[in-house]
Amino acid sequence: MSKQAIVLNGLTKNYGKHRGINDLSFSVNAGEIFGFIGPNGAGKSTTIRTLMGLIRPTSGNATILGHDCQTQASVIAKDVGYLPSEDSYYENMKVCELLQYTADLYGMNCQTKLHELAERLNLDLSRRISDLSLGNRKKVGIVSALMVSPKLVIMDEPTSGLDPLIQQAFYEILKEENRHGTTIFLSSHVLSEVQKLCDRVAILKSGKLIGTQSIKELRESGYKKISVSSKAEIPNGFFNLDGIANYSESKDKTSADFMYNGDITTVMDKLHALPLTDVFLEEPSLEEIFLHYYE
Repeated sequence: MSKQAIVLNGLTKNYGKHRGINDLSFSVNAGEIFGFIGPNGAGKSTTIRTLMGLIRPTSGNATILGHDCQTQASVIAKDVGYLPSEDSYYENMKVCELLQYTADLYGMNCQTKLHELAERLNLDLSRRISDLSLGNRKKVGIVSALMVSPKLVIMDEPTSGLDPLIQQAFYEILKEENRHGTTIFLSSHVLSEVQKLCDRVAILKSGKLIGTQSIKELRESGYKKISVSSKAEIPNGFFNLDGIANYSESKDKTSADFMYNGDITTVMDKLHALPLTDVFLEEPSLEEIFLHYYE
């Protein structure tokens, strides 16, 4: 397998007036867990469907495992486990029959892994697809994507509909697959999910790539979250400093919360001038850091 599992070069898909994706260029290294993040409607699913050869790009190109996504989609499919954001199954089949059908398409005997994954995800193999809840349908897709032991897994919003306990089991399964060498590419609008799993992320907004960063870089962006409480009112404009963001204060103006990116001694000097009752400095959550990419 090449050093880069996925490469996008200027990938663009126009839908007329409707938003698509515009000039996306980034790569996913072999063996990493890569997050593709952004709010709903940012273009994540369009990107993934283009990668899988399900829709044609307007311009640009992409490769998966060294193969062109448009002209060699059938070759790519042999080595990729794919979970779409929305399923489309044969409703009259039982879960076990559908998964066996998937194994047959790959030409593999997956019985051992199929049953192991089903047990860990609490999936009843004897039920009909038509009787399944959204969460259980998602489990079918997860088992289908992973049981064939693919080189690369591409998952679009994989945890939507899963209850918290099953989500935790799913995270552990993904980490194990990754330790065995599987490259994982997953889209999500749930940043805490990405934070738990991913090595790097690409951030998408309105169909455009804002940036690609490691989780460590995102966390170490320099921002600190500061909460202060004072015995007296905080004067108007007291925290008008470069690097202050997301400033909010209580109605009685005796407490304030804000993000700060700059020389910490500057803000500490300001704090010394207040009759403080409490001060709290912490590392902001990925969600809070992420908001800065949307301002």
